Amino acid sequence: MLQCTAVTQVPYPETLLALATMEGGPAHPADIVEPEDFVLCELGDHDESAEHAAHLWTADTPGDRDLWFLWSGTGAHRVHRLDTLPLCPAVLRVLATRAVTTCAYFDHHPGPHSFSVTDPLGDLIAEHVHSEVRRLVSEDEAPGGTPDAPDMPDVPDVPDTDAP
Repeated sequence: MLQCTAVTQVPYPETLLALATMEGGPAHPADIVEPEDFVLCELGDHDESAEHAAHLWTADTPGDRDLWFLWSGTGAHRVHRLDTLPLCPAVLRVLATRAVTTCAYFDHHPGPHSFSVTDPLGDLIAEHVHSEVRRLVSEDEAPGGTPDAPDMPDVPDVPDTDAP
């Protein structure tokens, strides 16, 4: 399933207060959020009956409760809340590779788990980065080094001295 594309601005004063007062919150909340920050809904594509949700902070506590920004509606009709919610307990296990992936959403979230949601823009950016890395590696492995490097004659190392 594709990721929801809803975007909204974070209410700066409320978010600073929530970060500053949450158990396991950041030492410097102003380093986490800025006045003009926007968030993207991280859930799978959903209808208007479900709230949008964006993860803001992973608490450093044994209770596994993270700060989430949840909203519905748009513009003057937007309703929002900040809430510390427990993590979703769902786990995806791939027996052949023994890989374990936990759901990155909050408990009782609407729609599919995070490991079933794809982000096409994130995938496109990742593929671009990987292709650039492959290109750079292939240039380094080419005979003679990088093709754009000028041919330099071998010059013996001569010490730099001010002696006459």
